[in-house]
Amino acid sequence: MMKFQPLVALSAMLLLWTGCKPDDPEQPGPAGFSPTPYELELPSNLPPMTIPANNPMTVEGVRLGRFLFYDERLSLDSTQSCASCHAPAFAFTDDGNQFSTGIDGSVGTRNSMALINLGWGTSFFWDGRSSTLEQQVLEPVVNPIEMHEQWPHVVAKLQADAVYPTLFEQAFGTATIDSLNAAKALAQFLRTMISANSKYDKVQRGEAAFTPDEAEGFFLFQAEGGAVGQVIFLPGGGQVVGQGGADCFHCHTPAAGLFTDEQFHNNGVDSQFTDLGRGGVTGDPFDMGRFKTPTLRNIALSGPYMHDGRFATLQEVIEHYNEGGHASSTVDPFMKFTDPDQTMELTPLKKQQLLAFLNALTDQDFVTNSDFQDPGAPTLP
Repeated sequence: MMKFQPLVALSAMLLLWTGCKPDDPEQPGPAGFSPTPYELELPSNLPPMTIPANNPMTVEGVRLGRFLFYDERLSLDSTQSCASCHAPAFAFTDDGNQFSTGIDGSVGTRNSMALINLGWGTSFFWDGRSSTLEQQVLEPVVNPIEMHEQWPHVVAKLQADAVYPTLFEQAFGTATIDSLNAAKALAQFLRTMISANSKYDKVQRGEAAFTPDEAEGFFLFQAEGGAVGQVIFLPGGGQVVGQGGADCFHCHTPAAGLFTDEQFHNNGVDSQFTDLGRGGVTGDPFDMGRFKTPTLRNIALSGPYMHDGRFATLQEVIEHYNEGGHASSTVDPFMKFTDPDQTMELTPLKKQQLLAFLNALTDQDFVTNSDFQDPGAPTLP
């Protein structure tokens, strides 16, 4: 699914709730309704996941959400599903495309984000305009340059299906379908999509060991940029001491195992902004050109890179940070080397070692997990 664009945000939001019913978190279903609780198996090196009180995980809800994720009837002409732009083999991104193409041939301006460990997310989309998964999954359906449908039409198509009313009844206690329950089911399915079995994870659990290049790459990932001992003055004030590293850890924090700080940064890709990013949502001048930090999990599978997919390879990404990017009024203080006369001066060997570590974040078990693949046409259990 392509990322929603600011120019169509208002019109889409006017349509977003059409066909929805009031959502009462205190009423999960009728009396006697008791779906099967879904027990998430959380890896030991990831933090606890907070599940919304009004959308508890159930076996029936997850199963329904998986059918909906792959159902092309969510689009106007029934040719595109969520999975059309979020393919498992590419870490649930769009098959290596810089931008995604909607049902009408319209092309977006933002790269399809990976759907990985979203249950820990605190905001969604590159500009963070949705604060919950339940909000996020509603938007691509009504986006005119994506699936270009309206939720009342989707509801009618699902209601006319021979199986979906029963699946909704099993998941939510009512055979009357609405968009809010559809969004809840999709969100439940997305929360099961946990990636935590890369080589990095196995090393953290004591099940494997890094190669020398991977180990040195992990050190570089966590070390301040600049020559060892160099005093570096940060934009806006403050200073750090260089460690000869690659400076990745500030935004792609490894401590919690998620490799994103869930924050918004201007990482120096432009000196002038054609896409306002977070600033287009908040209107705050400080947010202009800032975008959400994506996870680095399965990063080797999810190119091209940056919010607009401008870099085709990880080598280009590393070179961008090594050179320091472009200065602007909102460039992040962690981009220490936007002065054209300065770079991080990563050697070819260090770049190779950093790339080796990034490849160690690939989790093949995640992208081949049968629980996340296309289940085919909806069927009853």
